Amino acid sequence: MTVVYKQQPTDRLQESLSQVQGLIERQREIENLVSGQDAAEPRSAEQLNLQQNLAELQLRLEYLHPADVAYILEALPLEDRLLVWDLVKADRDGDILLEVSDAVRETLIEAMDQQELVAAAGQLDADELADLAPDLPRQVVYEVMGGLDEEERAQLQSALSYEEGQVGALMDFELVKIRADVSCEVVLRYLRRFDELPSQTDKIFVTDEAGFLRGVLPVRKLLVSDPDALVGEVMATEVVSFRPDEDAVDAALAFERYDLVTAPVVDGHGVLIGRLTVDEMVDVIREESDSEVLNLAGLKEEEDLFAPVIDSVKNRWSWLAINLCTAFVASRVIGAFEHSISQLVALAALMPIVAGIGGNSGNQTITMIVRALAMGQMQIGQAGRLWRKELGVSVINGMVWGSVIGLVAWLLYGSASLGLVMLAAMTLNLVLAATMGVMIPTVMQKLGKDPALGSSVLITACTDSGGFLIFLGLATLFLL
Repeated sequence: MTVVYKQQPTDRLQESLSQVQGLIERQREIENLVSGQDAAEPRSAEQLNLQQNLAELQLRLEYLHPADVAYILEALPLEDRLLVWDLVKADRDGDILLEVSDAVRETLIEAMDQQELVAAAGQLDADELADLAPDLPRQVVYEVMGGLDEEERAQLQSALSYEEGQVGALMDFELVKIRADVSCEVVLRYLRRFDELPSQTDKIFVTDEAGFLRGVLPVRKLLVSDPDALVGEVMATEVVSFRPDEDAVDAALAFERYDLVTAPVVDGHGVLIGRLTVDEMVDVIREESDSEVLNLAGLKEEEDLFAPVIDSVKNRWSWLAINLCTAFVASRVIGAFEHSISQLVALAALMPIVAGIGGNSGNQTITMIVRALAMGQMQIGQAGRLWRKELGVSVINGMVWGSVIGLVAWLLYGSASLGLVMLAAMTLNLVLAATMGVMIPTVMQKLGKDPALGSSVLITACTDSGGFLIFLGLATLFLL
């Protein structure tokens, strides 16, 4: 029997998660009652409730889509996660492992023995197995490969030969291809021989006898074409195709730009070797977005929300150490002006404003530059032009908002000179923020690093130290 999974909107998914959490909590309560009973006593009502509660929990999981089960697993603490994982039917393990995050997948794989892993991996197609293989023990991969036929083994080896993040590692080998010299009627008869077409089939690939890609025949065009017309007469010859060694992020951006559902992958000679599908590209875009957010915050990798404390510490410590050093530099800048602050206490109250608005402006600039670099909209040679544009924005914002806070400082402390110092300091710190906001990701890109890596930490450090130095320096020169 084929199970039809009901798609869950966000609110329904949250409701399912709450129901699962409620059943788990109830399970723990019943377990505590049962554990207090004498083992020699006959089966009690609590023991029966325990079995019924597990059966209800298993039933709820059974009708959830694998992606929804993955969402629930990611939202549960480790002990509850493993309880739910044990209740998932074995024939769904592989699909769910593909859906969960890398960090959570690691905890699930650790809880499975070798035979369970072999059974789960054996349910997957070659392209899906290639996605999962890097996280599986080597012996499991070898055993699964031994059960594949020659064609599937060759496909898996081909996918594994490419690095993570390349098109070849993500391509799908299930596709429909035809020749150009057959009629549309022949193609329709050919398609009816399939029990089911590969998912995301919006086009049929047209090749010659040697396998070279000659064009594509959209299914929507096939259905309305004259049955006697040859494929070569109705097919599209201008095709967006990809090489297996191309960057997957670039391919995902092309999918978004051209509204693609599938696209062919060809080797260096133009031979069709696979295809890319929109579902894989959506995953690439999401993972790239998540990676940028994590890198901006200085996190090394995606983190399991309920990971052990030591794992979270390892993931976060490096940039915290860098931030500690930059904070120490900022404190030394303040320390160098202790005499000035002691003479004019208002400086201590106002200097966080200068540093704070500089950091905010710098993060705005750096976010735009990182995004432009990630989407290929900006080249390194354009950095100077963008820097001049950001300087203009900073000067205008500095003059406007510096005048506002300068007026407030004048009214609060009765010193017009202090207000002018605030105006100058805020403008100069916004100029510094714009400069560093363009320079940091550009330099990172030039060095071959991810331009988002630690950018938020670095820009905040520059605007804090720079803001304190500019404000306190101007105050010392003109107010004392």
